[in-house]
Amino acid sequence: GSAGNVIYINAAGNLGIGTNNPTEKLSVNGNIKCKQVEVTLSGWSDFVFEDDYKLMPLADVEKYITEHNHLPGVPSADDVIGNSTNLGEMDAILLKKIEELTLYVIELKKENEALKEKMAE
Repeated sequence: GSAGNVIYINAAGNLGIGTNNPTEKLSVNGNIKCKQVEVTLSGWSDFVFEDDYKLMPLADVEKYITEHNHLPGVPSADDVIGNSTNLGEMDAILLKKIEELTLYVIELKKENEALKEKMAE
């Protein structure tokens, strides 16, 4: 009953800080500062390096970006702003994009080396 209900625990055992309507086990209406956040996931993005992974051709990536203004497989700004985002899932998405970028760079390096060899002949 104090001003603003600084800390509130509801009947479901949800804890609210700065809110008297916590909808999760911990709901915070404000900034959080901590040393570490640990997220538990059931999968990770290393499948990008499997032999059967189909890397999207760069021309298709460019077309998708032109049409949608964001990378394929990455939520749009409107989605994130309107809905929030799961940090663990977003880390996995970002790692997938980094791994795909690495594969594109390796592919381009091989093409570049082949062109250098051709020009040297």
